[in-house]
Amino acid sequence: MLQFGNQLRHPCSTTDKRPMRIAEIFRSIQGEGFLTGAESVFVRVSGCNLRCWFCDTPYASWRPEGTDLSLAEIISRVTEFDTPHVVLTGGEPMLFSELSPLATALRRLGRHVTIETAGTLYLPVECDLMSISPKLSNSTPTAADNPRWHHRHETSRHAPEVVRRLIATGDYQIKFVVDRLSDCEEIERYLRELSDIRRDRVLLMPQGTTPEELAERADWLAGYCDEKGLQYCPRRHIDWFGLVRGT
Repeated sequence: MLQFGNQLRHPCSTTDKRPMRIAEIFRSIQGEGFLTGAESVFVRVSGCNLRCWFCDTPYASWRPEGTDLSLAEIISRVTEFDTPHVVLTGGEPMLFSELSPLATALRRLGRHVTIETAGTLYLPVECDLMSISPKLSNSTPTAADNPRWHHRHETSRHAPEVVRRLIATGDYQIKFVVDRLSDCEEIERYLRELSDIRRDRVLLMPQGTTPEELAERADWLAGYCDEKGLQYCPRRHIDWFGLVRGT
């Protein structure tokens, strides 16, 4: 694993030398979504425009850290691994305009590129799978704990027009984090609002950072998904590795 560490950037060309702030680059196994089980290289940018209280990568959001790397350096590190799948994640990769030339370059090298985003920001970017994780009201930090981020997160987390543009780019999956049954009612309202989202592309994931927490919610969430024609999405990397950085 290569450990490194948000900076808003101006538009750049494929030859631009400006760096991206990178928290880590590592090879692991995809634990979520339609590509669960695929060996992948993960490029995690550092920096996020949201602050989910349950974020499991605080070193890329609440306390962003990392190292500035040029696109050439990132590509070089990715290609050290003989792995066809690359996941560009964060943090929020859509904060970085360099995401577009990076994704294009990786695809030209024959890599399958997944972009993981909260769906609040848009960049014109090429990828093979757009993985969107819209944030429900259950993600907002409390006003008592963090009044600044409570307001900023709550006013930014829902961006339906951005999501519509993202799903129009090609293959996509929509992942919701579910903490309690009332979250499912909010998801149904969301899907009625964005009726162009196909239900067979929607995955519901239990909230939790331990196998025990995930199993407790899986008991009822998997049945709900079967009943409603949605996909249940276990978080296999927690079962396989635990909440460990670089996995």
